[in-house]
Amino acid sequence: MPLLDLMGTVMKEHGLLGPYEIRQLTQTLGIRPTKSLGQNFVHDAGTVRRIVREAGVCEGEHVLEVGPGLGSLTLALLEAGAKVSAVEIDPVLAKQLPTTIAARMPEAEGRLAVRLRDAMQITSSRDLAVPHECEGEFVPTALVANLPYNVAVPVILTLLEAIPSLERVLVMVQAEVADRLAAAPGSRTYGVPSVKAAWYASARRGSKISRTVFWPVPNVDSALVELIRRPEQEKNLREATFDVVDAAFAQRRKTLRGALSSWAGSPLLAEEILCEAGIDPSLRGEKLGLAQFVAIARAGIAHGLK
Repeated sequence: MPLLDLMGTVMKEHGLLGPYEIRQLTQTLGIRPTKSLGQNFVHDAGTVRRIVREAGVCEGEHVLEVGPGLGSLTLALLEAGAKVSAVEIDPVLAKQLPTTIAARMPEAEGRLAVRLRDAMQITSSRDLAVPHECEGEFVPTALVANLPYNVAVPVILTLLEAIPSLERVLVMVQAEVADRLAAAPGSRTYGVPSVKAAWYASARRGSKISRTVFWPVPNVDSALVELIRRPEQEKNLREATFDVVDAAFAQRRKTLRGALSSWAGSPLLAEEILCEAGIDPSLRGEKLGLAQFVAIARAGIAHGLK
């Protein structure tokens, strides 16, 4: 039986995918979920609907989804009336997704477009596929996704930088990653992801997601994290600030005077720059907030550092 017919037969009563449909699809497509791509497929309708609800997705909204996989979350987004541009790195999954939507939710076909691409290569919204109903223009205001654990942070940072129209992000990630993104200065989990995410947005750790809603079941816990974009920072300071952040946390146990010595050129110059920025050189990076890292970067630029 053709896959399109199979999908329609299996799920006549419900639009979303369940455990049986997930396994049926993977078997038909000859897919074995790969750890390298972080492929753990969600098979619980309640979970994907909760994600869409917590993301505040409204009818007609332009939503970017990364890593749609077999389409569990995609269907929930379309069910809510969103227009969805999906970015998928797996060619088999990218090719199959429109077929799944046509079988499960034919009335939503025109609201979905899929681009076969690595999300880390997105440089602007022009790189996204445009759903037919958008009539040639797609300006996403929300990123909603179940992100592979191994690339979650760089994907979030890349897309917040590349697509200024993104006002909010709600993603399901490894619980530890969610904690790091939402961590406050001084906490055990505060680090590079926390500060770099804060450059773009305020982050809030959401609810935990049970391992049992995935197939195959992952060996780590998952959680939601929400990011709401802040007013734009001084863009010319981003790279310099991120360099300071990387240096400060590269050797967490060192004071800023020591940790920033290579970045500044010497411990003495690092101390001078820190003092000019109003920062105590004996502090560690984990005690500083974004504004303080920006102040250090600005003082460093004044000393000819880039």
